[in-house]
Amino acid sequence: MQSSRMLVSNWRKSIQVHVNKRNLAVNGHLNGISPGVLVTNKTFTFDRPQQQQTQKRWSTTTSAAINASNNNNGVGVNEKLAVKPSPPKHDWDRAVSEAERIVGYPTSFLSLRWLLSDEIANVALYLRKLVGSSHPLLKTAKGLLYNGKNTMQAWGLIVLLISKAAGHAPSVPDMEQDKSAGVLHSQRGLVEVTEMIRISHLIHNSLVNLQRSTKASQDSASYDDMTFGNKIGLLIGDYLLSHSSAEMANLRNQVVVEMISSTVRDFSESEFIGERDEQNNPLPSRPGTKPLQQTSKAISTTDIDFCREDVLKPMNIYKYLGDPEKEWEARNILNVGSLLGKSCSASLLLAQQSEELQKKAYLFGKHLSLAWQACIDAEPFQLSSLPYDTTFSLVSAPVLFHLEYDPKLYDEIEKGKVCVDNVDYNKIHKAILQGPGLEKTKQLQRKHTTAALKVLESFPNNDARKALENIILAMQDL
Repeated sequence: MQSSRMLVSNWRKSIQVHVNKRNLAVNGHLNGISPGVLVTNKTFTFDRPQQQQTQKRWSTTTSAAINASNNNNGVGVNEKLAVKPSPPKHDWDRAVSEAERIVGYPTSFLSLRWLLSDEIANVALYLRKLVGSSHPLLKTAKGLLYNGKNTMQAWGLIVLLISKAAGHAPSVPDMEQDKSAGVLHSQRGLVEVTEMIRISHLIHNSLVNLQRSTKASQDSASYDDMTFGNKIGLLIGDYLLSHSSAEMANLRNQVVVEMISSTVRDFSESEFIGERDEQNNPLPSRPGTKPLQQTSKAISTTDIDFCREDVLKPMNIYKYLGDPEKEWEARNILNVGSLLGKSCSASLLLAQQSEELQKKAYLFGKHLSLAWQACIDAEPFQLSSLPYDTTFSLVSAPVLFHLEYDPKLYDEIEKGKVCVDNVDYNKIHKAILQGPGLEKTKQLQRKHTTAALKVLESFPNNDARKALENIILAMQDL
């Protein structure tokens, strides 16, 4: 019994010594000793009264230390340890997943009834023969299948989200409504048409122009691969385009058919802007080129668009050539903004919404696509050096902005008039990183994301609108 009391007494003394050491450590910290002595690896377990007494003593000593530090240095310990919180990053994958949950469909809405058809299965078998060749069709297929952060496969998701955010008129029959997803069956059909038209355009752009001066025409083995790849690409692109036309006719709405058909015209028109190399790759306008039509008043963003009264009329783009920002916007409105904007507008037309709200939907799709394209253009310039065998568009926003800053760089771009492969992309990449092109591109992206968010304010505040806002904010953090 006595030995047990002695053991408890010695144990309490050890705790007292440990606490005194901690107090001494705090006092030493006030006298200039390194605060690292406050850290100890020893831990003890004791009864609650002793624990409360020790905690009270430790709290009192620590409070005294903090007060003394405030009096001596004028800065509190809490202020020293405080770290400025960084703004939260918006997760792109989470934003898309939440949006898919809201509309009840996955990211890509391409129907399995043609993806698993005999025609596509046969095409896939022939496409395998291109593996190992350098045909651009393989790169396009990889870009379509890769669900990366900058994928445009979410276009259909955007159209359905804006449809659900706007809702539909009470006059729409119940049979037409997909109540589980909150959209119309015709709107989902329109989404499939939109994605098929876009993919067919990308595949058609993968065709190789076999000129005599190209290496592919001089090498018989390479010529055979390229010719075979062109046949497969032409077959796939034409099949998607014709199938989209049949699906579009099933919508039984003449105005929608006319509106979506005009996007195919806009795609074609975008391929004839400015100079091109022999492979039809676009080249920027020479710096200093003045627009054909000058106005005393600066052209606003809203003027770089189709006719306000009728978006089906062709755009007069030539008055914007020579101005970096306006030329970039004109090119990309035809190439990306037309399809997404008009699809959003046509979707609300199917829902029998007002004409004013249809115009708002078009503006939202246009600004969102331009912001998205600015994000894609800036991506190659986020790295300090260009990865091996990597290129970028010579009419991307950073290149156009840098040519305005340093017109001498156009001498290097001129080497690509026969083929853009003759251009030293590493030299252009290095020059752009040293100029204002990348920062101006980021400002351009913020400009159009702000415009898209402002248009969203015209729509009812619901979960679909919130999902669109989250996608825009996540895109800003890419």
